[in-house]
Amino acid sequence: QGQLLAKSWSSLFEGQSGAALRGPIYSFNGRNVLTDPLWSCRLAWHGSTPRGGHARRWDCQGWRSSGVAEGMASALGEGRLLAGHRHNCSTP
Repeated sequence: QGQLLAKSWSSLFEGQSGAALRGPIYSFNGRNVLTDPLWSCRLAWHGSTPRGGHARRWDCQGWRSSGVAEGMASALGEGRLLAGHRHNCSTP
C-alpha cells in the first residue's frame, strides 16, 4: 500500500529541478528518513546536474574514505530531487 512518489520515472527529472517529492521516504529497515532522528543528514545523493545529466566532477564515484571529494546531493526536505548542491562525499 505504497504512496505515489511521482507520476512517472521521467517526471522525477523534468524541468529545472525535477518533481516535488511527496509523502514519506522509508529506509530499507522501515524508518521514515524524513522524521527519524537516526537520519540526521537527509540527503538524496544523485551526482546529477539540475536537468538530470551526469555531473562528472561531482558524483563521488572515485571517492575513498580518506578523500575530500564532493558530490551532488539534494536535501530531501526541500522537495526537489535534482535541486542539488555540492556536499563532501564523507557526509553520512
